[in-house]
Parts: sequence; C-alpha cells; structure tokens
Amino acid sequence: MELSGADIAAVVLYFLLVLGIGIWSMLRPNRDTIEGYFLAGKHMFWLPVGASLFASNIGSEHFIGLAGTGAASGIGVAAFEFNALVLLQLLGFVFLPVFIASKVRTLPEYMVKRFGGSRISMYLSVLSMILYIFTKISVDLYSGALFIQQALQWNLYLSIFAILALTLVCTIGGGLAAVIYIDVVQVAIMLGGSSILLYLGLEKVGGWEELKVKYMTSVPNITYVNPNDNGTCGLPREDAWKILREPFQSDMPWPGFLLGQTPASIWYWCADQMMVQKALAAKSLSDAQGATILTGWIKVLPMFLIVVPGMMSRVLYPDTVGCVDPEVCQAFCNNPVSCSNTAYPALVLGIMPEGLRGVMIAVMLAALMSDLTSIFNSASTLFTMDIYREFRKKAQTKELLIVGRVFILFLVAMSIMWIPIIQELQGGQLFIYIQAISAYLSPPIAIVYCMAIGWKRMNEMGAFWGLMFGLTVGVVRMILDFTYKAPLCMELDDRPFIISSIHYMYFAAGLFFSTGFVAAIVSLATAPPRDYMLVRTTFQTRKDQRVRKDEHEDVYGTELDPLHENGGTAVGTVEVKVKLVDSYELSCWARLCNWILGIGADTADGEKHHKEMEEHVQKLSTLQQSTTQKVILYTNLVIIISLALFLYIYFSISPFTAEEIVNMRHISMNKTRTEIFNMEL
Repeated sequence: MELSGADIAAVVLYFLLVLGIGIWSMLRPNRDTIEGYFLAGKHMFWLPVGASLFASNIGSEHFIGLAGTGAASGIGVAAFEFNALVLLQLLGFVFLPVFIASKVRTLPEYMVKRFGGSRISMYLSVLSMILYIFTKISVDLYSGALFIQQALQWNLYLSIFAILALTLVCTIGGGLAAVIYIDVVQVAIMLGGSSILLYLGLEKVGGWEELKVKYMTSVPNITYVNPNDNGTCGLPREDAWKILREPFQSDMPWPGFLLGQTPASIWYWCADQMMVQKALAAKSLSDAQGATILTGWIKVLPMFLIVVPGMMSRVLYPDTVGCVDPEVCQAFCNNPVSCSNTAYPALVLGIMPEGLRGVMIAVMLAALMSDLTSIFNSASTLFTMDIYREFRKKAQTKELLIVGRVFILFLVAMSIMWIPIIQELQGGQLFIYIQAISAYLSPPIAIVYCMAIGWKRMNEMGAFWGLMFGLTVGVVRMILDFTYKAPLCMELDDRPFIISSIHYMYFAAGLFFSTGFVAAIVSLATAPPRDYMLVRTTFQTRKDQRVRKDEHEDVYGTELDPLHENGGTAVGTVEVKVKLVDSYELSCWARLCNWILGIGADTADGEKHHKEMEEHVQKLSTLQQSTTQKVILYTNLVIIISLALFLYIYFSISPFTAEEIVNMRHISMNKTRTEIFNMEL
C-alpha cells in the first residue's frame, strides 16, 4: 500500500508531538531526585495518571491480539477487559493505601519492609526482569512490526530501530513524567482513531444487528473436519457472542476465568511494577483512587473499539483473516497456523480513507510507544532500586540516576537481540505463550501480595516458601505445556490428559489457592513477624503513624531494631544528608550530559528538592482524604463494580436461539467446501 501525503503528515506530526513532550519533560526541576525521575515527583493528579494506566495496558499487542482473538472466537476475550474494572478498584482502594503509607518506590521494596531480608524482593525483581524482556517487550515489538510491515512496507529492523530510538529519547531523559505526559496524548489518539474505525466498520457491514448475523456465517472457502469432535474447523463458535462460556470444552470456562484468570490479573494490575508505579506517581491517595476509577471507566471501551473491529474484519475478509488452510494462511501472512492476528491492520488498510490511515498508523505507534516507555521506565526502576542498590548500598543519588538510564540501554539491546527469535515464533502461538506464562508464574505472586497486605500473621518464611512452591509447580506445568504443543484444529490431539483436558485457567486457580495454603501453613509453623514490620505495611495498620527507622537510614534489606512498646524508637531527630556533586567546574559537555540525565548542578537547589520531596512523601503517607473526596470516590466505586457485573451478565446471554444458531450453521456449511486434512503434508 502506498501512503498519501496526508497519511505521512499524520505520522510525522505524531512523532514531533511525542518528541516535544519528551523534551519538555526534561525541563522539570525535580528530575534530580529519585522520586522525581522514577515517580514523576509524586505530583501527578488523577487525570494523567488514569490515562497513563490505560495507555500502559493497551499496547500494540492489544490491537493485534484482542482484535485477532475477536476475529477467531468472538467477544469472549472482552472478559479480560471487564475483569479489569473490578481489579483496578482493588488496586486503588486496598493495595495503594498500603503502598503509599509504607512510602515505597517499588513493590519489591515493599516486601523488604513487610518481611525483612532481601531474598523475596530479589526473586521478584529478577522474575520481573525476565518477564519484561522476554514477554512484554517481545510481544510489543512483534505486534508493532506486524502492523508497520503491512502498512508501510518498511524493513523490519529499520522500523524497530526507529521506534526504539524515539522511545529511548522520551524515556531516558524525562523519566516517568515523560511517560505519563506522553500517555495522555496517546490515549486521546487511540480512542479517537479507534472510534472512527468502529463507525466506518459498522457502516460497512450494515450495523450492529447485521454484524451479529454476518459474523456467525463468515467462513473461508475451504474448511476441514475436526477429528477430535467431528466438528468443522473454520466455522465461528456457536457461543461467539457470549463472554463467559460453559465450564467444559470451551475456550473461556466461566469458573476457570473467575477463579483462575482473576489471580493472574491481580498480579498484573495490583502487584506488577509497571502498573503500580503509575499510581504511585499520584500527588495524593484521592488522586490515585480517582485514577483507577477513570481507567476503569475507559476499560469498558476496548471491547467495542478493538474486539468488535476484529470481528468486522473477519466478516469483510473471511478467506484471509478467517483462513484455516495452512497453505492459504502461509501465503497471506507467513503463518500456517492462523492469520487472525492481521484482523486489525487489514480493517485499517481496507476501509480507512486517505489521511485517516495515517491517523490509525499513529494510533498503533502510540500504543507501541506507550507500552515500551512504561516497561523501560519500570524495569529501570526495579533494577536500580531493588537489584543494583542491593550490591551498592551506599550509592549516591547521582549514581542511581545514571544506572537507571544506562539499564534502559541494556533493555534496548536485549530487545533487539530477541527480534530474530520473535520472527521465528508462530504468530498464532505467541499470545497463547504469553497467557500461559502468566498463568504459570503470576498466581503465586498474587496470593503472596494479597496475604501480605491482608493477614498480619504472614511471615517471611511463609511468603518465601510459598513462592518457591508455586514456582516449582508452575515451571513443571510450563515445561509439559511447551513439550506437547497444541495441535491445529484439524489434527488429532494426542497430548497427555493433564495438558489436553485441564484448561490453563483451572490450573492457575489450583496454583493460586495451593500456594496460599503452603504459605499459611509455613507461617503458622514458624515465628510471627516482628512488630515493627507491620507498621503501615498491612491494610489494618496502614494508618499507624509510628516512626520506622528504615525510612530514614540507609539500611535497605537489613534487620532493624524493633519498635519500643510505647510506639517510639531509639531514633530521635533524624538528619537526612544528600550528597550532590558540585559542577561549577565541569566542562560544557559534562554540564549538557547532566542536564539530559536530570542531575542538578546547583547543590542548594538539589538539597531543597530533596527536602521538599521528603516532606511531601511524609504527608502522603498519612492518607488524608476529605469527606467530599470520599463520597465522590466511593460512589463511583459502587457504580463501576455494578457496571462490571451488568456487563458480565448481559454479554453472557446469547442473542440467538438454538434454532437460529442451527440455521446459521446450515448457511455457513453451504458457503464452504469441507475437506479432510492430509496429515502427511
């Protein structure tokens, strides 16, 4: 496809806008503090934080993956989006009050304050690094490259390097503030462009009611017999217009989703640094909770702006987007498994007029950039604060800021090295791989965080051995799952029963509860946590205002003296000293580098920023909220949870009767030629 001048202008304007925001964020005065760079100075109000939470979640893999799954199996995948409505409020009203009160910058740091020692925080930090590099970044780059290649016909590496370079410039200089400011603009671009595509798509297929019928009869020219159940491969699912589906033999079993997928989502929304870091940048608890409510409201939209367009794409292009013949799929999208992942790009390039195509390319770039900026900033925060500082306990602020930025370069290098492997992976299997990783590794983390915040008797031994148990069981199932790969629809399924018949969501549910059981047994069998560890680290003690010695001295990851019974400590007035490097004698080049890296040259200003930040963090930890704020927030909380329940129920009722489904099946079968797949090919 050849882009018009208007298309190119839209893309160029987008890049200039993002670059301008990144440079503008470099001019902020607080970038020379840890909170200033990694937590945007903790001065963000609810609107940009909420927009940033949404933008960080909706990356390019959502436009490719959600739309692709919508094309393949209907609206069921929207259950993940509706689930987020509730879990975002769990973050805002249960987890965040504890994280803010405990004055932590990262989630592993919270584990140090809650349990003492460093082995849990180190394990969580390293695991997060692995997940970021080999799942989140790889998926973003793969899905972004898939769209850019189809839209622009660019060389893969040229497009990837261009995106990474711009992402690097925006993140390495401005920190989290740059990420959040850019996310606000990108959310507006994503919602606006996607809304236009939805309108044009519905107009093309004849409206909402016509879409329902046409999707159920959209089949490719060639289909195959399914030897496992004598069904037909290539036909839309009978339950395509239902979100929560029957418990057995379905791709979205409702008990498995509610009990198994929810724990994985708890980790993603409430215990993953990339998401929680955005909320910790809020200037108050009310702003943080307002942000989660705003994000919850916006999360209603992806079903209509992403999933439904994927279904429309199958209606308009059944032989390509809905292909089932491996030869046809290979010819169209270089993937013999499926071409459903091309649903969103195919719709954009097929129905969008000149100029608007450029806007939608900007939408995809916005989604890709948003995810990458968030991942790079969060990963550098984890590495700097929880891994590097463990080995360099006396590292000064300047050193930590430089290390954080250099680590971003390392992430970029790892991402580029991973690109050839991404190209070799089957696109149809990539998202299954990501979901499986989440189901195998995240439930133990989720239950440990839940118990740490909700149960005061939980101790370090219970948390650690619970995590080790969960890791062992999860890795065993993961090895089995990837050893016995899922067959194509028209191939015999001869995998072991535990792999073929136990859905990964049910496995995740069992892993979640069994890890909690192990953690509880070990905790009860060993000594309870010491009193000082519970100060502002559980939901029950979040308003405890006793002074913790570890909040004023550089004793990260070491054992602390217990608090006195009267609530005081052996520590009196604490003097915080910040060492900043005098730079009045530095060269022009050195001063320029310091400005880019956000390292202040004026010692007096630096000390002032640190003092102001310390006072602000102390004020935040009191969790003060006015009555008016509470009324507004909790009213919205009730409304949004009620909305989530309504959406689940409404979209889990099929719009068709059994007789109508049978009639549409007959129509579909008359439009296709069904064959028996040759297993020797």
